[in-house]
Parts: sequence; structure tokens; C-alpha cells
Amino acid sequence: MDTCSAVLHTGNESHILSSITKLKYRLVNYIEPDSGLLDELLSLEALSRRQCAKVRHGDKTVYERNSILLDLLTSEDQCDMFLKALQRTGQQHVVKLITQNRGH
Repeated sequence: MDTCSAVLHTGNESHILSSITKLKYRLVNYIEPDSGLLDELLSLEALSRRQCAKVRHGDKTVYERNSILLDLLTSEDQCDMFLKALQRTGQQHVVKLITQNRGH
């Protein structure tokens, strides 16, 4: 069972958004948005084309783009898909940070 499934099956999914919010300032340092993450989020319908463009647009640092991305996650469903997209793009270290720290 992958980490995402474990989170979903243990009933902890209601804490994903809270964890992401609490960990935001750490997460911006670890997320790799150019690893196909935005395309995965789009294919999972977690974000719209317009939202993905908002993250990609302009001359922003990767940290600023990650901050915008995290601000767009406003529901538990989006956060679940975010964890799936992170796994699919080889960012299990970020999934672990979110699921194991629970915002600490």
C-alpha cells in the first residue's frame, strides 16, 4: 500500500489540508514543480489550466511558485490529489513530510 492509500484508509485525510497549511513555509523549499507536478495536478483535475498557468506565469522563483501552488490547495480532495501527484513525480520525501509530521 502506498503512502497516499495509507493516509486515505486510516481516516487521516481530514488532516492533510491542515498539515499542508502548517508546513507551507517548509514545503516551499522541497517541492519540485518542474518535475511534471503541475501536469499531474491538471490531469487529476486537482487544478484548472488557469490555476496551473498562474503558477507557471511570470518570472518567479521556484519558492514563489510553490507558495502560489500551495495557496491554491483549498480542499481535502485537492490535497489528496496533490499527494498522488507528488508520488507520481517521485517526490515521496514531500509526501512523508506532510503525512508524518502532521504540521509539527
